[in-house]
Amino acid sequence: MEKLEKSIIIIKKILYFILMIMFIILLIVSIIHIIDWNKDNKDIEKQINDIENKIDVKEIEDKKAEKVNPEKDKNSLYFKFIKMPLIEVDFTNLLKQNKDTVGWLQVKGTNVNYPFVQGKDNDYYLKHSFNKTKNDAGWVFMDYRNNKNDWDQNTIIYAHSRLDTSMFGTLKNIFKSDWLKNRDNHIIRISTEKENTMWQVFSVYKIKTTTDYLTTSFSTQKEYQNFLNMIEKRSTFDFKANVTTDDKIITLSTCYNDTTKTVMHAKLILRKKR
Repeated sequence: MEKLEKSIIIIKKILYFILMIMFIILLIVSIIHIIDWNKDNKDIEKQINDIENKIDVKEIEDKKAEKVNPEKDKNSLYFKFIKMPLIEVDFTNLLKQNKDTVGWLQVKGTNVNYPFVQGKDNDYYLKHSFNKTKNDAGWVFMDYRNNKNDWDQNTIIYAHSRLDTSMFGTLKNIFKSDWLKNRDNHIIRISTEKENTMWQVFSVYKIKTTTDYLTTSFSTQKEYQNFLNMIEKRSTFDFKANVTTDDKIITLSTCYNDTTKTVMHAKLILRKKR
């Protein structure tokens, strides 16, 4: 009996030792992750500050801008939004820093106000920043399947949702009542080398991770209409926007949490060639 008790004590000590070792390892790994996370954040913050100091995002009003698919109802929000100014950016310095630069994206009511890029796949800029250094914060990037020289039926832009609110970290704001109630927020503005555009938001939602909203083009009008019906129906808010198969749309996609995505869709309503 005494031998059994000693054996049990020894086993308990061994288990305790193993647990302590595991705890120490987990602690060390967690500390390393925190250090890396802070390093990535500081690097991204420096890049953002450098870009903001060098790049001027101008608001421009141009009555000659092309109205895209005007709605029939003159009292619709469409005609309110097209009176808002476009944005314009000089891409000379941005292209010197990164030849993958496609345009500049701005979402009102959020911190999203960055240049966006396009890689050869949808993986590279998940782990690399604007200056192409390795960074888990990644950068804002266009789907590699999209045509960077023209808008597809569905142009998709991705970024990480960072806890420090960088990249698409503030895109969660679109579900707050303050953001939704302020109609001035319901536009996306983009500047590229070729043109400046404005997009009217028509759908926002959270959804379990899926790829069914990430189709870039459709073989028939019926397929495209079914797609538009699906993403409109998902919206958590009625934006009172009329979307048809004549429209081109933009989709912003990011993580809401580990299993859920934040998604925003908007249609092209105004464009001005440069």
